[in-house]
Amino acid sequence: MSTNNSKNNKTVVAETPNKGRGRNLTAYELETVINFNKGSPDAEIFTYEKTWQKHLEQKLGLKPTMDNGYGGKGYKLPKGLIHMPRAKMKVSEKRLISLNKALMVARQKRLGAVET
Repeated sequence: MSTNNSKNNKTVVAETPNKGRGRNLTAYELETVINFNKGSPDAEIFTYEKTWQKHLEQKLGLKPTMDNGYGGKGYKLPKGLIHMPRAKMKVSEKRLISLNKALMVARQKRLGAVET
Protein backbone atom coordinates (compact mmCIF):
# COMPACT_ATOMS: atom_id res chain seq x y z
CA MET A 1 0.00 0.00 0.00
CA SER A 2 1.47 3.33 -0.95
CA THR A 3 0.45 6.79 0.09
CA ASN A 4 1.64 10.19 -1.01
CA ASN A 5 2.66 12.51 1.78
CA SER A 6 1.94 15.98 0.36
CA LYS A 7 4.12 17.72 2.94
CA ASN A 8 7.41 16.41 1.50
CA ASN A 9 6.29 14.71 -1.76
CA LYS A 10 7.76 11.37 -0.75
CA THR A 11 6.14 8.03 -1.42
CA VAL A 12 5.81 5.94 1.70
CA VAL A 13 5.22 2.24 1.41
CA ALA A 14 3.35 0.95 4.45
CA GLU A 15 4.14 -2.52 5.68
CA THR A 16 1.27 -4.92 6.16
CA PRO A 17 0.63 -6.41 9.60
CA ASN A 18 0.94 -10.01 8.25
CA LYS A 19 4.60 -9.66 7.29
CA GLY A 20 5.70 -12.91 8.92
CA ARG A 21 2.98 -15.03 7.30
CA GLY A 22 3.86 -14.32 3.67
CA ARG A 23 1.47 -12.99 1.08
CA ASN A 24 0.28 -14.11 -2.32
CA LEU A 25 -0.27 -11.10 -4.54
CA THR A 26 -2.31 -11.19 -7.73
CA ALA A 27 -0.70 -10.15 -11.02
CA TYR A 28 -2.70 -6.91 -10.79
CA GLU A 29 -1.17 -6.11 -7.39
CA LEU A 30 2.40 -6.65 -8.64
CA GLU A 31 2.71 -3.04 -9.73
CA THR A 32 5.50 -0.74 -10.86
CA VAL A 33 5.23 2.88 -9.75
CA ILE A 34 7.47 5.63 -11.11
CA ASN A 35 7.38 8.82 -9.03
CA PHE A 36 8.68 11.70 -11.16
CA ASN A 37 8.04 14.89 -9.16
CA LYS A 38 8.95 18.19 -10.77
CA GLY A 39 10.35 19.62 -7.53
CA SER A 40 12.79 16.78 -6.89
CA PRO A 41 16.06 16.12 -8.77
CA ASP A 42 15.57 12.37 -8.34
CA ALA A 43 12.95 9.93 -9.53
CA GLU A 44 11.72 7.04 -7.41
CA ILE A 45 10.75 3.62 -8.73
CA PHE A 46 8.96 0.93 -6.74
CA THR A 47 8.44 -2.39 -8.48
CA TYR A 48 7.65 -6.05 -7.91
CA GLU A 49 8.77 -6.88 -11.47
CA LYS A 50 11.96 -8.97 -11.35
CA THR A 51 12.96 -7.83 -14.87
CA TRP A 52 12.87 -4.16 -13.77
CA GLN A 53 14.77 -4.98 -10.59
CA LYS A 54 17.46 -6.84 -12.55
CA HIS A 55 17.81 -3.95 -15.01
CA LEU A 56 18.02 -1.31 -12.29
CA GLU A 57 20.55 -3.28 -10.24
CA GLN A 58 22.73 -4.91 -12.91
CA LYS A 59 22.56 -2.52 -15.86
CA LEU A 60 22.29 0.80 -13.98
CA GLY A 61 24.21 -0.27 -10.85
CA LEU A 62 21.51 0.93 -8.44
CA LYS A 63 21.00 -0.45 -4.96
CA PRO A 64 17.47 -0.81 -3.55
CA THR A 65 16.58 1.92 -1.09
CA MET A 66 13.84 -0.23 0.42
CA ASP A 67 12.55 -3.79 0.36
CA ASN A 68 9.02 -4.50 1.53
CA GLY A 69 9.67 -8.18 2.24
CA TYR A 70 7.20 -9.43 -0.39
CA GLY A 71 9.41 -9.04 -3.46
CA GLY A 72 8.85 -5.31 -3.96
CA LYS A 73 11.87 -3.02 -4.03
CA GLY A 74 12.26 0.74 -4.19
CA TYR A 75 15.01 2.65 -6.00
CA LYS A 76 16.07 6.30 -6.21
CA LEU A 77 17.82 7.54 -9.33
CA PRO A 78 18.65 10.79 -11.13
CA LYS A 79 15.91 11.91 -13.52
CA GLY A 80 18.45 12.02 -16.35
CA LEU A 81 18.51 8.22 -16.43
CA ILE A 82 14.83 8.14 -17.42
CA HIS A 83 14.13 9.10 -21.01
CA MET A 84 10.81 10.62 -21.97
CA PRO A 85 8.82 8.55 -24.46
CA ARG A 86 8.83 9.79 -28.03
CA ALA A 87 6.22 9.47 -30.72
CA LYS A 88 7.05 6.98 -33.46
CA MET A 89 8.51 8.49 -36.59
CA LYS A 90 6.24 8.64 -39.61
CA VAL A 91 8.13 7.31 -42.61
CA SER A 92 6.88 7.73 -46.14
CA GLU A 93 6.56 4.80 -48.52
CA LYS A 94 9.34 6.29 -50.68
CA ARG A 95 11.69 6.49 -47.67
CA LEU A 96 10.87 2.88 -46.66
CA ILE A 97 11.81 1.65 -50.13
CA SER A 98 15.06 3.62 -49.97
CA LEU A 99 15.91 2.19 -46.52
CA ASN A 100 15.13 -1.36 -47.65
CA LYS A 101 17.43 -1.00 -50.67
CA ALA A 102 20.25 0.38 -48.51
CA LEU A 103 19.80 -2.49 -46.05
CA MET A 104 19.92 -5.08 -48.85
CA VAL A 105 23.13 -3.53 -50.26
CA ALA A 106 24.75 -3.51 -46.80
CA ARG A 107 23.81 -7.17 -46.24
CA GLN A 108 25.17 -8.18 -49.64
CA LYS A 109 28.45 -6.36 -48.93
CA ARG A 110 28.75 -8.08 -45.56
CA LEU A 111 28.00 -11.52 -47.03
CA GLY A 112 30.40 -10.87 -49.89
CA ALA A 113 33.14 -9.94 -47.43
CA VAL A 114 32.53 -13.11 -45.41
CA GLU A 115 32.71 -15.42 -48.44
CA THR A 116 36.07 -14.11 -49.69
